[in-house]
Amino acid sequence: MGNIARILVIGQGGREHAIVRQIAQNKNTEKVFAVPGSEGMLSSPKVECVKLSLEPKAFPALIDFAKEKSIDLVVVGPEQPLADGFTDLARAAGLLVFGPSAEGARLEASKIHAKELMLAAGVRTARSFVVSTVDETLKAAANFKPPYVLKADGLAAGKGVFIEKTLEGLQASARFLFEERGLGVAGERALLEEFSPGIELSHLVLTNGHGQVAMPAARDHKRLQDGDEGPNTGGMGVVAPVPLAPGLFEQIEKEVVEPVIREIEKRGIVFRGVLYVGLMLTADGPSVLEFNTRFGDPEAQVLMALLDEEAGPSWVEVLASIARGEMPSPKWAHSRSVACLVLAAEGYPDQPVKGVAISGLSEKGSLSSDETAWVIHAGTRKNSSGAFETNGGRVLNILGTSEMSMKEALARAYKAAEGVQWPGRQMRKDIGSTLL
Repeated sequence: MGNIARILVIGQGGREHAIVRQIAQNKNTEKVFAVPGSEGMLSSPKVECVKLSLEPKAFPALIDFAKEKSIDLVVVGPEQPLADGFTDLARAAGLLVFGPSAEGARLEASKIHAKELMLAAGVRTARSFVVSTVDETLKAAANFKPPYVLKADGLAAGKGVFIEKTLEGLQASARFLFEERGLGVAGERALLEEFSPGIELSHLVLTNGHGQVAMPAARDHKRLQDGDEGPNTGGMGVVAPVPLAPGLFEQIEKEVVEPVIREIEKRGIVFRGVLYVGLMLTADGPSVLEFNTRFGDPEAQVLMALLDEEAGPSWVEVLASIARGEMPSPKWAHSRSVACLVLAAEGYPDQPVKGVAISGLSEKGSLSSDETAWVIHAGTRKNSSGAFETNGGRVLNILGTSEMSMKEALARAYKAAEGVQWPGRQMRKDIGSTLL
């Protein structure tokens, strides 16, 4: 097999920084190239950012770069290159790649396709109708009680789900998608879905397309404001592991994950990566909201810190094993709690303000030397003075960890976050509160 020493990570956000940071800490890692990466990733001397394009037409140049640098493993972070077929080209070129094929990525790239596969697999999911006009949407809404859930079919960076309490609100969201073309081609078609009340849960598994191993359960907080108010976002914070009711983990694996993996295998889909199952824990049992075909963001940030690399394989070994089509046996640090707070820009999610100076970071973009709290860069850049400033909607992730309790992990994260400020900064103050 050989040692995995030179690794290429595709992406530039918080998820990718978390992966880069973890890989760079491995003693066997010689070099980590991040494409395009960000300046916040450069706190480790092993990391180099390379400003290559991730447009499909640039994929051949990216593959040539990987060969030129003798890359041992390619890890694809974001959904767009997966949907655009980068892994198919890279595998055909002989590279070892962590990430599903374009056909596998359709489970995320098309909500309508994902719903069809859920039904074929026989898993519980909300009733829905495919709609493509305002009139179709309002007609289909007669089948449901409010609130109404409208989901853009295509990739929308976490902004394609509209939960409306009134028909007037639903009509406005449908106009935004179909008439104003607010999400472009991603919103040409949509699902109008029955609302599923319950508790949301993120269940992520590593899979080679034939078997699976679950990662610790995590809980994301999608709404912008405390108390789950405000607009939907890509995620404002996450905690893991989440304690589950007795038998629930086994129920999710048996009733949801295993049937979906069997359907993927039945269809001959090459899927070597992460299957993220977004669930609603309803009165009738776990119901599938959506699939993602990569690590969640910010779920990846906490999961990277929950692997017990002393007791079992490292993340580098786990990712390489999946990329080869094998199934690893990771060991999780079950006594450890990790909390991640998302610090967002003013105006997020609709119109984030960029170019605002951030205080409280070192010259390399890190926090203090306290190992119980650290920072991940999600949307930052350096200005002409060499200081970090905002350069996206979700700007920074502050993480806290504890071997004692989730309460302590959250306290450490919030304490660290107090020292990182900029005008207009947005941060929820109730992340993980339902667990305490």
